[in-house]
Amino acid sequence: MKSFFSCFLLQIIVLLLILQLHEETCFAATTNKSATCPPSHCGNITNIMYPFRLKGDPATCGDPEFELECVNNNSTLLLHLFPGKNYHVKAINYNNFTLRLVDPGVQEANNCSSIPRYSLSKLNFYLNNEGPYEYMRQYSLFDEDPYESSPLFQHVIYMNCSNPVKDDPLYVDTSPCIINWHEHDDSHVYAIVGDLTAGNLKPQCRQVKLVAPISSVSGYFNSSSHTFSYDEVHRMLVHGFEVSWMKRPCEDHCGKPEYCYLSENTETLQCDLTHNQCRTPLGFLARCGNLSKGRIFVDGIIFGVAQGLLQVFGIMKYDKSFGISDSQPGLEIGRVTGKYVLSSYIIMRFMLGLIVFFGKLTHMYRTRHTSDYENIEDFLQENSLMPLRYSYKEIKKMTRGFKEKLGEGGYGSVYKGKLRSGPLVAVKMLSKPKANGQEFISEVATIGRIHHVNVVKLVGFCVESSKRALVYEFMPNGSLDRYISPKGDATSLTCCQMYSISLGVARGIAYLHQGCDVQILHFDIKPHNILLDENFIAKVSDFGLARLYPIDNNIITLTTARGTIGYMAPELFYKNIGGVSNKADVYSFGMLLMEMANRRRNLNPYADHSSQLFFPYWIYDQLIEEREIEMGEVTTEDKNKVKKMFLVAIWCIQMRPDDRPSMNKVIEMLEGDVESIIMPPKPSQYPDEIELNYDEFVSCDASSSICFLEETIEDPLLKDCS
Repeated sequence: MKSFFSCFLLQIIVLLLILQLHEETCFAATTNKSATCPPSHCGNITNIMYPFRLKGDPATCGDPEFELECVNNNSTLLLHLFPGKNYHVKAINYNNFTLRLVDPGVQEANNCSSIPRYSLSKLNFYLNNEGPYEYMRQYSLFDEDPYESSPLFQHVIYMNCSNPVKDDPLYVDTSPCIINWHEHDDSHVYAIVGDLTAGNLKPQCRQVKLVAPISSVSGYFNSSSHTFSYDEVHRMLVHGFEVSWMKRPCEDHCGKPEYCYLSENTETLQCDLTHNQCRTPLGFLARCGNLSKGRIFVDGIIFGVAQGLLQVFGIMKYDKSFGISDSQPGLEIGRVTGKYVLSSYIIMRFMLGLIVFFGKLTHMYRTRHTSDYENIEDFLQENSLMPLRYSYKEIKKMTRGFKEKLGEGGYGSVYKGKLRSGPLVAVKMLSKPKANGQEFISEVATIGRIHHVNVVKLVGFCVESSKRALVYEFMPNGSLDRYISPKGDATSLTCCQMYSISLGVARGIAYLHQGCDVQILHFDIKPHNILLDENFIAKVSDFGLARLYPIDNNIITLTTARGTIGYMAPELFYKNIGGVSNKADVYSFGMLLMEMANRRRNLNPYADHSSQLFFPYWIYDQLIEEREIEMGEVTTEDKNKVKKMFLVAIWCIQMRPDDRPSMNKVIEMLEGDVESIIMPPKPSQYPDEIELNYDEFVSCDASSSICFLEETIEDPLLKDCS
């Protein structure tokens, strides 16, 4: 933990150093450059002196960054402002450090038909200043452009419009002067003086043809309310625009201070003494001229370390020209340390941290599954079970590498397999083991020792680390769900077959409740969990939610409700109707029996009448009024069986558990005459006073085959059942 914290702290420090690379910096230095060469001249401009120089002047004259070119037989002075953009220099003002430039495409002729050659705006410059004369500028390490737009910089924006613009003085029509600029007969080009806002943009004007600069001191640009003619706009272009080179004089005069400004009264450069602070190579502030060589050296080392790290990760290149002379040795030492020593250390620690992290993650995973495996092994050793134990290799072999999938649910997937002795089996792979393997233990403990014709047989199981599998006898006709609401070409069962299946399910549940020395509560009786063999004999399956209790326990205790919505008994939700007992399975069977009798779901959201929304209500109304229930072309005997199923189902779904019959009584009613069954009370969906029984409950949708919530399960009460 200590090493992890130190590595984390080191990474934070490195991050702070990297962020310092982008801080502004300046150094206490004054460049004493003087005009050692006489002024040059070109055309009407005779005062070309430092920092400017003409192309071809001696190398000692002027600054190469401020080179001008004299062309056209020494009559025109050019400034290469940007690559490919050569502007005519009309005036140089050394008082406010500005150049007045004119686009070479603009002619001074009396007509106004000339068009600017280049497009240029404030966005072409790194920084823009505000204010007419007196302004401040904050320097950046990465701002190398010697020129910037002056505070008087303005725009003329040429817009191409599909339709004429009327009654808006902002849009100046160029057609009186510029004729050959129109792309086609129905296009209209307008000039807009100043900046264009979204509110001033016309819907028919969407194309910007050109942005040309002008200067507001030209004498033509007084206010936004002035109405211009294009002749006036052209004279603004002829007068030109201003750019400033004040950045370099500020650097020379103030030694790269944070703030430098031009006084409006005296038109001289002033240094803001309150902010006359420089930054060390590391980025800390100190008063210019008072930096010790030792501090500069140490800061250079730290800054060099950050540069070296950035160089390793490809973020920036090492710049030997950075800093002042006293910081260069420290920068070089720091760069080597950061690039070769510290970077290697950080990478090694990072890789080691990843190895430790994934090692702990793997250990936790293995520990959890080892614990699950040990719980299951303890259970298997304490209980001798009839099903065979298979290896995972045998499971793969009998399913042919899990080739044929029969179904899938919340528990995992079911595959078709074949034993070496010949019989077909269904192999259920538990893909999401929960509760320390208790869902596996619950299912094996429930059906591992019992055998009944109406309970699915557990042939074997597999437990290898996280691999869990249950092997059942194969049911070729699938689950009952596919026959309750058959779709397409699905096989439809007769009323007699449905009656036989319902009787088989009732016998299977009755056996679970009273056929052994322990009672087994299934808690998830629904069509998906009733399987049919080749003779359509019903078998109760899927005991993942089942619980075992002593047979003399009438009321049991559950920490969480469990089951599938639509089949769950109301006492699992409400406290005031009775305790949880085997009558919960009776309720689920009643809901299942209702669906089997009518071949439809009990809840019908598309019913025409509210009385049909909960189907048992509608069935009860038909029975109490002795109406004939529509069942198609069936015999009288089949109608009696269906009516008997409806009556038994309504008895089973009574709200209070004490009003429901036991499963043995259910079998007796199903096997007896319909006339002997007393008319049950009308069923209800909700108790008179609702009081929830649980804050949490386990539920599944109708398509799921197993749902399970983690809880502590006591040792199963296993005794011989035959």
